[in-house]
Amino acid sequence: MNKKFYEDLSTDMKQLEEQNLVWDIKTLESASEGRGIINGKECLILCSNNYLGLANNPEVKKASLEAVEKYGAGSGSVRAIAGTMDLHLELEEKIAKFKHTQDALYYNTGFTANSGALPQLLRKGDLCISDELNHGSIIDGVRLSKADKTIYKHKNMEDLRNRLKEAKEGNYGRVLIITDGVFSMDGDVAPLKEIVELAEEFEAVTYIDDAHGDGVLGDHGRGISSHFGVEGRVDIEMGTFSKAFGVMGGYISGETVLKKFLLNKSRTWLLTASHPPAVAAACIASLDILERNDELVKKLWENTRYFKGRLKELGFDIGESETPITPIMTYESKKAKEMSRKLYDEGIFALPIVFPMVAKDKARIRTMMNASHTKEDLDFAVEKIEKIGKELELIK
Repeated sequence: MNKKFYEDLSTDMKQLEEQNLVWDIKTLESASEGRGIINGKECLILCSNNYLGLANNPEVKKASLEAVEKYGAGSGSVRAIAGTMDLHLELEEKIAKFKHTQDALYYNTGFTANSGALPQLLRKGDLCISDELNHGSIIDGVRLSKADKTIYKHKNMEDLRNRLKEAKEGNYGRVLIITDGVFSMDGDVAPLKEIVELAEEFEAVTYIDDAHGDGVLGDHGRGISSHFGVEGRVDIEMGTFSKAFGVMGGYISGETVLKKFLLNKSRTWLLTASHPPAVAAACIASLDILERNDELVKKLWENTRYFKGRLKELGFDIGESETPITPIMTYESKKAKEMSRKLYDEGIFALPIVFPMVAKDKARIRTMMNASHTKEDLDFAVEKIEKIGKELELIK
C-alpha cells in the first residue's frame, strides 16, 4: 500500500474540513416521501428530487414487483448483447410518446446519457456552445469530445448570439448549443424559445438537459419543450427518471436516426449492463400515471407557490428560482452548514449546498417541494426556517 498517497488524501480532506466543504451524509431509513426516517429520526424531507412522490406510489411499486416475478432480478447483460428486454423497448416507446418525439434511447442514468452521448455527437471540427451554469455531467461529456468548446453567459441571449456569430466565422462543421432546461442549483429556467429561435437562425443543433423539467414543467409534466411550446423544434432532449418520476435511469429522445446512431456509438450505453426489469417496469408505470392525469403536477405547483410566497414575505433571498427548487441563500458555507444542522435538530432534513457545487460566496440551503407535502408540513417548515433564519441573521 502506498502510504504517501493516503497521507496526501488525508491532507486534502483536512483542508476541505477547514473550509466547511465536507459532506455530512445522512441515511434514509424509510421510503422517499414528504416525511421519512433520517438517521433514526422522523423528519420533514425538503431536499429530495422525488417531486411527485412517485417513488412510493402503490401503482409504481406493484409494477416493479410484478416485473420481478415475471423476469427475475436482473437482465444478465448489456443492452447490445443479451440485455434488451421487451420492457426496455416498451419504455422507450412510452418515453417517445410522452415527449412527443419519434424515438428514445434509455440509459442507466442521466449522467451516463450526457457523458455517453455528447462525445459521439460532437466531432473534431465541431463546436459546442454551453451555458456557464450547466450540470457537471454536461461539462464532463463535452470535455470527453474532440470538439472545440465555448461558454455563453448564463441565460444571456445576446452573448449566445455573439458566440453563434463567431462560430459562423470559424467555419465549424456542427455547432451544438447545450443547456440545462431547469438549473438544478438555482431553480431558474432556460429561455428555450429564444434559444431555439437563435439555433434556427444560425442553423445550430439544440441539446436540452431536461432532468429537472420532466414531470414538473409543461402539459402533464412533459417538460420544458412543452412548457415553451417548442416541441418538434428541439433536436435532442435528455432526461432522467431519478427525479420527478421517482425511479432511476436516463434517456435521450429525438429522431429515430439519433437513437440508432447512439446505440451503435455511445459507450456508456453499449458497455453498461441494462436496468433490472423492476426498474424499467416502474418507469413505465410512472409515465402511465402522468399520461392519465396531471393532479400530482398541479399539487406540486400549488405547494411551490405557497412555500415560495411565505419565504418571500419573511424576507428570505430565494434567488431567481422559477421552479420547485427553492434556494435559501446564506452566502457563507459555514452558515449554510449551521442552518442545515439546526433544521435537522428541529425535524427538517434540508441540505447545505456549498463550493464546488456553487460558487464560494453563493452557499445556500436548497429546498425542494414535493406533491406529497401537506399545507401543515409547509407551515411547519416555514416556522422553523424563520426561527433559524433570525438566529443566523439571514432575516430580521
